[in-house]
Amino acid sequence: MSTFHFSRSWVTSANDHPDFPLQNLPLGVFSRAGGARRGGVAIGDRIFDLRAALDAELFNGAAREAAEAASLGQLNTFFALGAVSRKALREALFGLLDEHSPQRERLQGLGDGLLVPMNDVQMHLPARIGDYTDFYVGIHHATNVGKLFRPDNPLLPNYKYVPIAYHGRASTVCVSGTPIKRPNGQTLAPGAEAPSFGPSKRLDYELELGVWIGQGNEVGEPIGIAAASEHIAGFCLLNDWSARDLQAWEYQPLGPFLSKSFGTTLSPWVVTAEALAPFRTAQPKRPDGDPQPLEYLFDAQDQQHGALDLELEVLLLTAQMKREGLPPHRLALSNTLNMYWTFAQMVAHHSVNGCQLQSGDLFGTGTLSGPDAGQFGSLLEMTAGGKQPVQLPNGETRTFLEAGDEVILTARCRKEGEVSIGFGECRGVILG
Repeated sequence: MSTFHFSRSWVTSANDHPDFPLQNLPLGVFSRAGGARRGGVAIGDRIFDLRAALDAELFNGAAREAAEAASLGQLNTFFALGAVSRKALREALFGLLDEHSPQRERLQGLGDGLLVPMNDVQMHLPARIGDYTDFYVGIHHATNVGKLFRPDNPLLPNYKYVPIAYHGRASTVCVSGTPIKRPNGQTLAPGAEAPSFGPSKRLDYELELGVWIGQGNEVGEPIGIAAASEHIAGFCLLNDWSARDLQAWEYQPLGPFLSKSFGTTLSPWVVTAEALAPFRTAQPKRPDGDPQPLEYLFDAQDQQHGALDLELEVLLLTAQMKREGLPPHRLALSNTLNMYWTFAQMVAHHSVNGCQLQSGDLFGTGTLSGPDAGQFGSLLEMTAGGKQPVQLPNGETRTFLEAGDEVILTARCRKEGEVSIGFGECRGVILG
């Protein structure tokens, strides 16, 4: 049971909030109408304005230094401070927002100047993303997709030795709510001898978790597996939109390119490693016969506590459903325990060749599907490559995404004896 389990906030909307109770306190970047971007903390249906709090001299010492860094229009400087500063700010925020805070009356008197209604702001990407790397650690997704193309040998020999990844495009990473334009590119139709050019007809989503890098490393200096988790500042939801027809034509021999680089959507709030600590758990045991990770990827502590028990959900809201006033339809419910590699293993492998990671770099886990129907994190899997359409409650069907379709990702940590915390939403609607 965590230290903060029984605490409640004087910000009443935080109490029993599905995503942002006092136990969460995720960070993000927002702006009011006509205002500059600034850092804030989600608490219930409000945003605790860090700049306003600093002006009111609510922080001291290490917490003040951290708040100064987090109050800026980007969280890179805050990420670079590391875990000690994150913890100092978290403890200070908890003390201020707890229902028994000695400064409660003063804070309530500051009103909307300190606690900004979420509905009154625009959210932005939390950090300047220097580099974006998308991993492929969801073994059930890798197996399901592999079966479509290699039924007798779905996983290539390197999968259980190497945390597979490719470098994505940071310039087209966008915040939740940003519309996604259907991409153009080359596709090879079945039976055709030459490709044609045009809009993708097999547009898909991917259910992923995003990993924000905190402190980086020097060029040529790998991050050891035992210390790798200390380099993770926090997490978000990530939808790596995929044009499956473009991907099928271009991915051999070098992998995804135009099929992935047109858009990646993130949820706006960074849920810190500290907030998720109560939900850490053992990495699922590898099946008998699987190789043990090579030495640079193996740490007993990481195997015991390096996994995260986080429920992941995909919802679809079509244009027709919106017109009919229908709620979004759940397509899948999965979990981060479907990861074959841990977050620390991703960091250690990425840097083992001397590659420099920097504060604000972003990792994607890759699609995190479960092994069974109802747990698949992409339409490619759900429809068996487009052969078995998904039936929606209002009579519509989908093989791949159509114009006006809105994909919504959510996530929640639950555990007996703990207050559940969420990630907010990661939304994107398809244009064209």
